[in-house]
Amino acid sequence: MEKVVVGLSGGVDSSAVAAILHHQGYEVIGLTLWLMKGKGQCCSEGMVDAAYICEQLGVPHHVVDIRDVFQTNIVDYLVSGYSAGVTPLPCSQCNKTVKFGPMLEYARKNLGSNKIATGHYARINYNETSGRYELLRAFDRNKDQTYFLYDLSQELLAGSMFPLGEVEKSETRRIAAQYNLQTANKPESQDLCLVESNGSMRAFLDKYLAPKKGEIVDGDGKVLGEHDGVHHYTIGQRKGLGIAAAQPLYVIGLDAGANRVIVGDRTTATNPECNVARVNWVSIAEPVSPIRAGVQVRYRSEAVPVTVIPLENSRVKIVFDEPQFSITPGQAAVWYDGEKVLGGGIIERFE
Repeated sequence: MEKVVVGLSGGVDSSAVAAILHHQGYEVIGLTLWLMKGKGQCCSEGMVDAAYICEQLGVPHHVVDIRDVFQTNIVDYLVSGYSAGVTPLPCSQCNKTVKFGPMLEYARKNLGSNKIATGHYARINYNETSGRYELLRAFDRNKDQTYFLYDLSQELLAGSMFPLGEVEKSETRRIAAQYNLQTANKPESQDLCLVESNGSMRAFLDKYLAPKKGEIVDGDGKVLGEHDGVHHYTIGQRKGLGIAAAQPLYVIGLDAGANRVIVGDRTTATNPECNVARVNWVSIAEPVSPIRAGVQVRYRSEAVPVTVIPLENSRVKIVFDEPQFSITPGQAAVWYDGEKVLGGGIIERFE
């Protein structure tokens, strides 16, 4: 009987995964990571629900305290990024350094298992020709989470299972109800765990970054208004600027050094290209020449056609076929060949 460690957040997706694998005959062990204090599916409430699911299924449940890891890799990472005038994406960072890496290490060292399973909507395929594990989009495109999983290494993909990759979300809830799981009708998490825990991203950041008044200016440096901290703004933002103008204005730049928020009309908020750092090539080896792909620059955006040009030091340049609105430094750019994730990285600041 193969032993699988299931990462349990206390939500319906991971609960269904535990039940599916348990009824398929796997030796299931539940594992919940204690990320932080407070409410939210990854925290106190989630741990209680995860423990109850394991009791229902009659499987062991382990809780691992990695609050220090979460503080360093996510909280400090977010605060540092926002204070520097970028908008960090914590989820891909969290998946690699806080969740999958520590879970697989704990499973191997303490539970005698080389496999972990999670409730992510994605698929993994081993390509015998290339000798690489490939990350593929989920069948349920509305739930596809590959955008947040691009940074997983070949080792982590080899040790991971995504049983919901070929399941519609509605089917997941049906499965949970079929096995009488108490999480079957649990509301879905809609925000980042830190937002759920603090009420809003602004409230979270205000715990770490003091208000600092500065100027809101246009591209020519003309002062149009005042702000109370560049960390409260993000590229592409339109609402909450407090400026009356003849046409809609958007945030097009954040100058943390000068403590300035720069705004402009929609045409000035578009870019024909961007550089991407900390690149992880997922389903293919790093190419030596430019490739064509479809890129997502935010979770809910459609993939748009681009040319990806490899650079030195794990970087690429992405040239869009058509200029794109609101390319945000700190967010992820993930490029695909159809349903296959080719690679991804973090959008660099525009100079």
